[in-house]
Amino acid sequence: MGKGKLAKWKELATFDRVFEPPLEEAIAGHDHALKGNWAREVFGNDRPIILELGCGKGEYTIAQARRNPDCNYIGVDIKGQRVWRGAKTITEEAIRNVAFLRTRIEFIDRYFAPGEVSEIWLTFSDPQPKDEKGTKRITSSVFIEKRYRNILKPESIIHVKSDSALLYELSKESYIEAGYQINYDSADVYGELVHRVPDALRELLEVKTFYEQMWLEQGKKIHYLQIQI
Repeated sequence: MGKGKLAKWKELATFDRVFEPPLEEAIAGHDHALKGNWAREVFGNDRPIILELGCGKGEYTIAQARRNPDCNYIGVDIKGQRVWRGAKTITEEAIRNVAFLRTRIEFIDRYFAPGEVSEIWLTFSDPQPKDEKGTKRITSSVFIEKRYRNILKPESIIHVKSDSALLYELSKESYIEAGYQINYDSADVYGELVHRVPDALRELLEVKTFYEQMWLEQGKKIHYLQIQI
C-alpha cells in the first residue's frame, strides 16, 4: 500500500464529519447508534436528509449542499480514498451540512431509521451485468423494496444517473414492473433532458464528476431516471 493512501486514511480518521463504523456490526445485524438521530446529533437541526449512495468523491453530495443549506446531505461509499477527497473539501470549505458514511450499501438500513431519509441519488453505479435478479445492482427495484423503502419517507424521490445503457435499461424495466411513478426518463441528459426540467434539477444534472467528464469527451451518453416510490 502506498504512503499516499496510508496518509489519506490516517487523515480521514481526523475529520469530524466522517463516520467509519465497523462493518462487522452491520453484518451481525446491529443497528448504528446514529440510526434515527443523524439530523439532531450530527447536524444539530431537524432538516431533511438526502443521501448519495456510492458517492465516490462526493461531487453530487457537495454540489447539492452548496446550493441548498436548508437540507442535510450524506455521501455513502465503502472506499476510504474516495471519501477522503470529499471530506477534505468540506473541511477546507467549512461546509457544515455534509457528512460521509463509510459502509456497504446493502446494510444502509442499519444506519437510518424508517422515514429518516427524504431523497436518494444513485450516481454512476456499477451495472452488475451478471446480476440477472437485481440483488446486487443498487439501482434495482429489489434494492429499493428490501432496503431503501425501509428508510425513505412516503412519496420520496430516487435519482439514477449513469453512463451505462445497460444499467439504465435494466433499472427502468424493474421500475415499470414494480409500478413506480417515473417522473423523468432520458437516455441523453445533455442532449434533451436539461431543456425540459426545472432550473434547480437542471443545475444538479449539469454537475459532472471527473469520470463523467471523461466519458462525455469519449462521446458516451449520460442517462437519467427519476422515480417516485
